[in-house]
Amino acid sequence: MYILGISCYYHDASAALLKDGVVVAAAEEERFSRKKHDSSFPINAVNFCLRDAGITIDEVSHIGFYEKPFLKMERVLSQHLECFPFSFKTFLSSIPSWINEKLRVPGTIRKRLKYRGDIFFVEHHLAHAAASFLVSPFRKAAVVTTDGVGEWTTTSFGVAENSSIRLMKEIRFPSSLGLLYSTVTAYLGFSVNNSEYKVMGLAPYGDMNPETNPYYRKLRRVIDVKGDGSYRLDMGYFKYHYADRMPSDKFCGLLGAPVTGRGAEMSKRHKDIAAAVQLVLEEVLTKILMHVHKVTKCDNLVLGGGVALNSVYNGKILRRTPFKRVWIQPNASDGGTSIGAASFVYHCILKNRRGFVQEHAYLGPSFSDEEIRSYLDKGGVKYSELGSDDELVRKTAALIHAEKVVGWFQGRMEWGPRALGARSILASPLRPEMKEILNLKVKHREKFRPFAPAVCEDDALKYFECDTPVPEPADFMLMVYPIRKRWRSRIPAVTHVDGSGRLQTVRRHQNPLYYGVIKEFGRLSSIPIIVNTSFNIRGEPIVCTPHDAYRCMMGTGIDCLVMGRFIVFREDNGKDMWDSEKLAED
Repeated sequence: MYILGISCYYHDASAALLKDGVVVAAAEEERFSRKKHDSSFPINAVNFCLRDAGITIDEVSHIGFYEKPFLKMERVLSQHLECFPFSFKTFLSSIPSWINEKLRVPGTIRKRLKYRGDIFFVEHHLAHAAASFLVSPFRKAAVVTTDGVGEWTTTSFGVAENSSIRLMKEIRFPSSLGLLYSTVTAYLGFSVNNSEYKVMGLAPYGDMNPETNPYYRKLRRVIDVKGDGSYRLDMGYFKYHYADRMPSDKFCGLLGAPVTGRGAEMSKRHKDIAAAVQLVLEEVLTKILMHVHKVTKCDNLVLGGGVALNSVYNGKILRRTPFKRVWIQPNASDGGTSIGAASFVYHCILKNRRGFVQEHAYLGPSFSDEEIRSYLDKGGVKYSELGSDDELVRKTAALIHAEKVVGWFQGRMEWGPRALGARSILASPLRPEMKEILNLKVKHREKFRPFAPAVCEDDALKYFECDTPVPEPADFMLMVYPIRKRWRSRIPAVTHVDGSGRLQTVRRHQNPLYYGVIKEFGRLSSIPIIVNTSFNIRGEPIVCTPHDAYRCMMGTGIDCLVMGRFIVFREDNGKDMWDSEKLAED
């Protein structure tokens, strides 16, 4: 039985395909359209999933959609009526998308896909919960979901067991921990639903002590938090419930003038504000989790929703709460809900037993050596071919050890926002200047942004103050831990200002080639850790195809591309080679 999951029309549209409960393919639309956070109907992602499984739409038994559009429309109408007349302009601008797209989902699915079967609509936070629990290693767990907003819900918790999920309590819009964090993101001049992780990365540059950070005390005025973690925002500080901007004048009066202009320099005040919102988030989440553990009496925890991508807090959960194990969907925000919707249909509606655990995120398109060779030959690209996997591993590790920046394009593309060793940029962590080289010459992004250390799971505890055993979400770059002090000066390119690292642990069975490169680099350098960052530049999605990868290398400071069995050096190929029409995709 095949079940297709779809999410779209807000941000990070995606599609996922289950075969008898097993996730066999999943991808976000942005990787095909090349529009970052593409929200449109994911026709390319759907077509990939069907093509990868070798089936047609007629073989799909059911489709699951990640929210209930009419329930969401009820909330939108309610909020605009409540805030009238201030909301009138925003209401008028939003109506066309509802009439033309969001309320026509069944018709769009049937028309675009020529689909005649059943369509199930899953409440948004149930889709988040399902995306995490139903593919987790747990038979029973407490479930907590936190995001901006679904239909009405912004935070929920419950219990999941076997093939059932029961959400017990919720907090409703407009109070939202996710939207509080997004408001500060907008206030600091970053883009909402895209750059919250920049605020997380900026926070350690500020004062992370709630006793001495004055903006922490000010931000606490905008949110009333009870002992059980339930909270309510003072909406006088916000405008997102009726306008197209988030902080109100009162909010700006509380914290001072907001950042204006792209690339504005961050002052100490701005860094302290980033630290303050991270402190508030951690305080509220800890109270929620303490209460959830008390109510559910479960030692296992699964997290869903965009707030679950806050890897700084994730690394503190097992130390601050009584939970003993945690699991997080690698694509925890809206992009991951297509897996959630499909899994909910298969298990919770159709009552099928669980038997699948998501052990990796390599669910996207792959390209054979023959396809890669054909692409390179077609464009007249100069390359060399390696004879074996062992040679590929040795050569790649040697290039990284020689301080080359390597574009790494191997196997199936990752699912979710993190590059995990399939579409990655790899570099040595040993040189202090490497962070600046990557930020300015390769990634074209802010100087304060940290880079992730990739380490084999069996070496992680030597270099990082991890939980023991290392939680599975660390495989998906979802946990930040302190780097042990003796190693911080040895790996400066991956050591953040507070001595931490958002590590990715790598297990041999997940990605043998990538694992081998890290181990071989360790043999050459005596430290088996490499820099891993996503294979893209600022403003573009992670690369998907050989053309995307070659184009990205030729337009940046990446020194070489290891793609399948082939190595391409940028210096061997002139600039005219990458913008030529003959290299365009068919």
